[in-house]
Amino acid sequence: MSAPLTDRQQQVLDFVNAHHRQQGVSPSLREIQAHFGLASPFGIKRHLDALAEKGAIRRLDGKARGILPASHPRRGALAEIPLFGTIPAGLPVATEQEPDSYISVDTATLGVRPNTTLFALRVRGDSMIDASILDGDTVFVTPREPRPRDIVAALIDGESTLKRYLLQRGRPFLRAENPRYPDLLPAEELIIQGVMIGLLRTHVN
Repeated sequence: MSAPLTDRQQQVLDFVNAHHRQQGVSPSLREIQAHFGLASPFGIKRHLDALAEKGAIRRLDGKARGILPASHPRRGALAEIPLFGTIPAGLPVATEQEPDSYISVDTATLGVRPNTTLFALRVRGDSMIDASILDGDTVFVTPREPRPRDIVAALIDGESTLKRYLLQRGRPFLRAENPRYPDLLPAEELIIQGVMIGLLRTHVN
């Protein structure tokens, strides 16, 4: 970078990076403005202009969400990821087995290698809203052993759900990110189908 960032410029950059990593898209000017509680977007625009001049971000002309971290890859490999229907972010229901369709995704945006095994699930329900996973979102999952606090697609006693994976006294259980939903403890078995690594939001308010 050509010059050091001010404290506020670093805060804006950190928010852009975190939003892009968690949501798969860059924040809009209005979302950045709301996050910092500012009455006008002009201050944020000034910070973004400075970040672009210093090489910390790239701007895509004519794009509402055209703010990219400078380290964001321009292009990765497109992968055809199978979409296995809906997974409840709520109480578990019976799982579906056959893919409904396939989604073409640039693997670089998910931060994974092009040959990583992935599958996608459409989210239904509101039990993960405090993790910014909303009804209608698509989550990308890779099969691997979970670590505590990973968000996982799981079969609990034969029913599928999307929850946070936790351990208590060495025993695994699942927790929602919405206080209205109870913890889920397996009566017989808990099978982790995969760990969430990314999210696609097609409906943007």
